Amino acid sequence: MQSVNFVKILLIVSMVILMAGCARHGKLPAAPFVPPDEGPGPNYLIGPGDGLSIHVWRSPELSVGVTVRPDGRMSMPLVEDLPATGKTPSELARDIEEQLGVYITQPIVTVVVQAFFGPFSQQVRVVGEAASPQAIPYRANMTLLDVMIQVGGLTEFAAGDRATLIRFEDGEQKEYRLEIESLLKDGDISANVKILPGDVLIIPESIL
Repeated sequence: MQSVNFVKILLIVSMVILMAGCARHGKLPAAPFVPPDEGPGPNYLIGPGDGLSIHVWRSPELSVGVTVRPDGRMSMPLVEDLPATGKTPSELARDIEEQLGVYITQPIVTVVVQAFFGPFSQQVRVVGEAASPQAIPYRANMTLLDVMIQVGGLTEFAAGDRATLIRFEDGEQKEYRLEIESLLKDGDISANVKILPGDVLIIPESIL
């Protein structure tokens, strides 16, 4: 009799823990449909590894393609070791104009991001049972489906409907439950939620 009561108590405690764990996870609304956009967001911040196309008006000899170095700086003709990380393309263009202004009159510079990785704050990280866990650059209007295509979907051992999204909002860490398996295998479009820069997706392994 005591063993039966102990089992009942254990089951009740387990249910309480499970309910408490579920309560910590919020519910995200489905992402609204938007036209595909392959570029970074409008306020994109340049990061190490980004490929930049720099055009100097009426100065083709100064117009070049450069890659931001791991130290966050870039170099081009007449401009050396200019900090680039954490700036928008427009901000970097103004800084280049200031540097070039020492050599030419009223330079006009345009910076276009051709290949983008962005700083860590602009990346989306996927860990756990994804086919190819990795950090990927955030793109404008990115959704969960976009992320899963990028990482190659789930492994056969993944518990996709128990995945968690960790997001920092107003200085606080919040957790949301994701239903990735329902999205990918059942086509449940309500599970296709909007992804934001800095999000972390954790995909656990199935216990079965």
